[in-house]
Amino acid sequence: MTTTTPTPEASPSGVPPLTRPEMGLAGVGALAAAGVGALGLISSFDAVSAAAARWGFGEPWMLPVGIDVAIPVFTVANLLLIRMDMALAWVRFVPWVLTLVTCGLNVAAGHGVWAKVAHGTMPLLWVVFSEIGAHIYAVRIGAATGRRMEKIRFSRWLLAFPSTFALWRRMTLWEVTSYSEALEREKERQLARADLRERYGRKWRSKTPRRERVMLRMGDLAPVTDQETATPPPVENPPAPPAEPKPRPRRRTTAKAKGKAQRTFEDALSEARTVTAEWTEAELTADRLRTTLRVSQANARKLRDTLKDERADGRALHAVDVPEGEAPAAEAA
Repeated sequence: MTTTTPTPEASPSGVPPLTRPEMGLAGVGALAAAGVGALGLISSFDAVSAAAARWGFGEPWMLPVGIDVAIPVFTVANLLLIRMDMALAWVRFVPWVLTLVTCGLNVAAGHGVWAKVAHGTMPLLWVVFSEIGAHIYAVRIGAATGRRMEKIRFSRWLLAFPSTFALWRRMTLWEVTSYSEALEREKERQLARADLRERYGRKWRSKTPRRERVMLRMGDLAPVTDQETATPPPVENPPAPPAEPKPRPRRRTTAKAKGKAQRTFEDALSEARTVTAEWTEAELTADRLRTTLRVSQANARKLRDTLKDERADGRALHAVDVPEGEAPAAEAA
C-alpha cells in the first residue's frame, strides 16, 4: 500500500505554502542567521568599548550594549508594525544607521585593510538577515491583505519605458495592485481608444464627449466586444416589413428636458422602444443604445437584452406617444 503526499494548496498570491522539509530548512537557516548576527554584535563589543573609553564614558560597556540591543529591538518593532499593517518607512532605517555606527567604530579599531574589512563586516550581517526577514514578512502580509502592489518587470522598463511609466502611474493613482489586472485594463483602454479614433477620426480627442474621455483616462471605458456587434441568429417566422414606412422625426433634446430629474429604467425602455422601432437586429447593440439614449453601459445592455427578448417573443413595439385604443400606423397597414 502506497501513501501519497497531498499537494499543498496555493495561497491567494499564487505561491504554494512551504512543505514540512522546507519549513524545517527555513527554521535552521533562521537559527543560523540569528547566531551569526549575534556573533557579529559580540565581536564588535571590544572595539566599541575601547572607543567609548577614549571618548570619556564612565562605563564604556554601556555604549556597545545599548547600540547592539537597539538594533534587534528596532528590527522586531519593524516586523510587528508590518504585521499590524501599520508600517513606518523610517523605522526600518534605524537598525541600518546603528549598524553603520558600529561598523565605523569597528573599522577604526582595525590596524590593516583586511582587519578593518573583517571588523566592519561582522556587525553588518545582522542587518542583512533582518532585512531578508522583513521583506518576506512584508510580502506575505501584503499578499494576504491585497494591499501590496506588484512590481513591473525590469525588462518591460527597458523595452518600453514611456508606456511602462504611464502604466505604473495609473497603477499608483487608481490603486491597482495586480500587475496582470493592470495589463488587462491597458489592453481594454487601447482597444477603446482605437474605437473612438475610428468613430470620430483623427481629431477624436476634441470630438469625443468629455465623460467618455474621463472614462478612457480612468480605464473604465470598455471597447465594443464581438458579442455586441455579432450578427444575431435568424428568427423563425420573421414579421413582414410594413409597407412604405413613414420617416420618423429625430428626437430632440430641449433645455426643459435637460433640467428634469434622472430617468428611470422604465422611461428609458419606453424611449428605446420608440427610437429603435425601425432598427434591424444587427443595429440593436448596447453601444449604439448608450450613445443614442445617453445612458450608462450597464443600462444600455439591459435595454438591448429587453428589446431583443420582446422581438423574439413577437410582441409588437409601439410608440409611447400613441393614445390608447389607437393602433400604430404599422398595424393599421
